[in-house]
Order: sequence, then structure tokens, then C-alpha cells
Amino acid sequence: MAMPKSRDVARKLDVYMHGRVVGVFEQDDSGQLGFQYAKSWLAGPSRLPLSQSLPLRSQAFDNREARPFFAGLLPEGEKRDLVARALGVSARNDFALLDGIGGECAGAITFVEHGATPSSTTTAADYRPLDDEQIAKLLDKLPERPLLAGEEGVRLSLAGAQDKLPVLVVDGKVALPLHGAPSSHILKPPIPHFDDTVHNEGFCLALAKALGLHVINSEIGSAKGKTFLLVERYDRHRDAAGTIIRRHQEDLCQALGIPPELKYQAEGGPSLQQCFDVVRRSTTRPVIDLARLLDAVLFNLLSGNNDAHGKNYSLLFGPNGVELAPIYDVLSTAAYQDLAPRLAMKIDDRYEFADLFPRHWDRFAKEAGLGAPQLRRRLIALARRLPDAARQLRGQFVDAGLDRPVIGRILAVMDERTRMVLKRFETEPRKT
Repeated sequence: MAMPKSRDVARKLDVYMHGRVVGVFEQDDSGQLGFQYAKSWLAGPSRLPLSQSLPLRSQAFDNREARPFFAGLLPEGEKRDLVARALGVSARNDFALLDGIGGECAGAITFVEHGATPSSTTTAADYRPLDDEQIAKLLDKLPERPLLAGEEGVRLSLAGAQDKLPVLVVDGKVALPLHGAPSSHILKPPIPHFDDTVHNEGFCLALAKALGLHVINSEIGSAKGKTFLLVERYDRHRDAAGTIIRRHQEDLCQALGIPPELKYQAEGGPSLQQCFDVVRRSTTRPVIDLARLLDAVLFNLLSGNNDAHGKNYSLLFGPNGVELAPIYDVLSTAAYQDLAPRLAMKIDDRYEFADLFPRHWDRFAKEAGLGAPQLRRRLIALARRLPDAARQLRGQFVDAGLDRPVIGRILAVMDERTRMVLKRFETEPRKT
């Protein structure tokens, strides 16, 4: 399974999925990455590609082809820098970072030393129980040591620029996975410098569920007065015996071969047209998943999540094929005046919601391969339902002691955007 002879391979990691070796992830002496599928994986009955951008083939993938998927498994920005510092490696070295924290990743893969075999079972020794005091201390520690990188036995990786941590939740009790053991939830602490982000995201996800959208489950929790959001992982499920089974997934930047540092469309990241195209050609039931993607895009826009980029939408691989993952990572960024109103992905040629008129929605529908009447009907239906559903949900948050000022600002954003949509569709004739 050697890489081309011109490459002087310095380091190797084996990539495993469901107890089988998928291939070898390599780095040469110049720091260039490569990946090659194992012959046994290519010949196996349950083979699947790591990514739409890494199709099954016997030839090796070079750095340009391989890096977007593998770099897309890692934290970003300042969090990446802090992880690298904790591990004592360069923040630009994707290989070294995955070697250090790539035991429990997004999806179903895990990285192990070349030639080694990962454990096929997990025991109680693979989890560290956390009481409220320990959770509170962990929440304080995460900003300075993201993903607890470098702690003994901890090899956990998640993408993104915000703090988060994979954990196991059983009967309401939280535990930290060790030695690459699987997690069931993602614990998300507050984002520094922005008030009540836990309640913001918890409210938005609960609102999507109240509207009947395809969305992950989440719960707001607290420990010693410190709040956090527990999000159920859509890429994990429990079998009949209660064993956690990993399900493979990739975000749409990975699927399109776009590295994470280019996730914003204005910087070379994916467009919504590309997102709809990859869902159309990759999923097993594209009619269902295109409708779900449209719902996700419209909900993000109407709820004020201007930061919904290509890494906020994912493909999920399962026994019934490939499907769009549930809605996740919905934060109403428009509820914070200090954050720019610019959208991560434009609608037609517009990057600000306030600039959208029916003609832009119609052109967007055409670009995405959707019917303009279908898009209009869904947008108007959501715009009509959203304000009342949000107020009813806020009442539930009040009853549960979870109301915060930011929720009032979210409602104001939704009111403004839904009124804008309804008024403009009532007053402007259809233009194509």
C-alpha cells in the first residue's frame, strides 16, 4: 500500500472504521499529506468512501486531494493553535494534530499507530465519570485547553472554532471518553464575550423541532451555576444491547474538497448551489434530502444564523444509504450587534438578508435546481409560522426557568425578517 516512489514517506497512521482498516494516512518529509485505501477495504462487502471528494479507488490521493477531508476533522482558528500548543506540535501540521487527538472524531473513523490494532470493545475503564464539580472545572478549563488536548488518555477531535467536547451521557450522568472510546453527546460551553449563547442555541434548536424540522436533540444543563448545552450526536446510535455505534459523516466542505479555512463563500468556500448539487448527486433519497436542506437554509436565515457555512451542513452514511444530517449548530448571530450581518453563503448575489427581494429568491431557486414556486411556498409558510411558534416556545422556556434576554432579541430578529419576507412577497410581483 505504498505511496508513489517519488514520495519519501516519513510518518503513517492507519485509518479504521468499524474495526476494519480503511487505509493509510501519510505525511512525507516535506510535510505533504497523502491517503490510500487499503486493498482489503476496496474489496470488502461494506466498503464506503471516506468522502465524496475521496472516491473509492486504488490510486493514492495527494495532498491537494486528501487534505480538505482530513483537515476538516480538526478544530479551527485559535482553538487549533491552543490544541497544537498543548500537544507540542505545529498548528499547521494536520498529521501531528490527528495523531494527537484523532481517537474519537466526527463520523466513524479513528486514527491509530501504523500497524497497531484498535480495541474492539469498550469497558467502564474507558470512561471517566464527571460529577457537577468536575463538569464545572472542565468548563473553566476548555477555553485554555480545547478538547482537553494532551491530557492522559484523551484523544478527542471535533471541527469548528468554538469550544466543545465529546462526552458520554447515560441516564443523565456525564462521562469523558478515554482511549478513543465513542461518545454519545457534544457538550458546548458558553461562547466568551457573547451573552447566553447556550440559551440562544438551545432555543433555536428547540424551535426547529417545534416546527417539525429534521433537527438534532439538545438540552440545556448546568453544573455549579455554569451552563452548557448537551447536544445528542447524530453520528452515533445505540444498538439493541445499548452499545454506541459510530455512523460515518462528512460536512459539505469535506464532500466538496474544500479545506476548512476556506469555509466562507466570499473566501472561496462553497455556495448554496454547490451544497444543493452535492446533496442531489450523493444522497440515496434526494427528493427528501433536498427538501430538508431547503428547510435548514430557510430556518437559518429566518432565525438570524448568518454564520451558516458549508461546515454547518453534513452528509450521514448509514444502513439505508447516504442522507442529509439533521440541522445542527444554529445560533442566532443576528441577535448580537457586534457581529456582522453578512451571510456566510449568499442568496443569488446578495450577502445581507435585508437586501433580499422575491426576484433574488427566484434566481436562487433556479441556481439550486429548485422550483421557484416550491421555494416561495415553503419560505412564506415558515415565515408565517415562525413568530407564533417562537413565542409559544419562549413561554415554555419561561416556565422552565430558562428564559434569557437574548431570547427576546432572537424573537425581534425573527419578527423583522418574517415581516420583511411577507411584505415583500405581497408587494413585489414575481420576476425571473
